[in-house]
Amino acid sequence: MTPLALLLALAGATTPAAPAIDPATRAAIEATCLDYVDGQLEGDPARVARSLHPDLAKRAILGDTPDERLGLRRMSKEELVELTRQGALKTPKAQWNRSCKVLDVTGNAASVRLETPWFVDYFHMGRFGERWVIVNALWYSKPKAAAK
Repeated sequence: MTPLALLLALAGATTPAAPAIDPATRAAIEATCLDYVDGQLEGDPARVARSLHPDLAKRAILGDTPDERLGLRRMSKEELVELTRQGALKTPKAQWNRSCKVLDVTGNAASVRLETPWFVDYFHMGRFGERWVIVNALWYSKPKAAAK
């Protein structure tokens, strides 16, 4: 039990429940997530581009660097769109297995988790007018399965 939960329990209170996410908002956020991943799997750079903020910060933690360096692999919107254009992740639709989970929405900001067999992305999305786009992405490349 966390200290806050313990204090609330002792005071006879409960932790506040997270507010429900509006279904239309959830659907719009999930559509952006699917544009991102399905666009890559289809090899559709325009679909990927529309899901991304022009100043996207996409990063992966480099696990083999000393702690003092705190190494990151960085990628821009342009680099990701170009990789999509080259078909880097193009995959037959029968092999697609992906899920987008909206973790939290507060005002014009959202946190989302995308998972595929190959990677996991954590997104910070922003709403600009009626449009949701990915502003930040922290991703993890899953280890490749050993050859049989």
